[in-house]
Amino acid sequence: MVERSLAWLTAHRRLARDYERDPAVSEALIRWAAINTMVRRLDRGRPATRQRRRTLSTPG
Repeated sequence: MVERSLAWLTAHRRLARDYERDPAVSEALIRWAAINTMVRRLDRGRPATRQRRRTLSTPG
């Protein structure tokens, strides 16, 4: 489980190497990558839907 999670995180190019000096920035990038991965996994398999704009039609 841990190896798979680390593989998902390293799929993000920015996390492949750590160039950040501030550990807080690295932590934020890891959190962003984890959230991005979770959202993609939750959204998988659902059809994309578009909301139609309703236009007001004038009578006549």
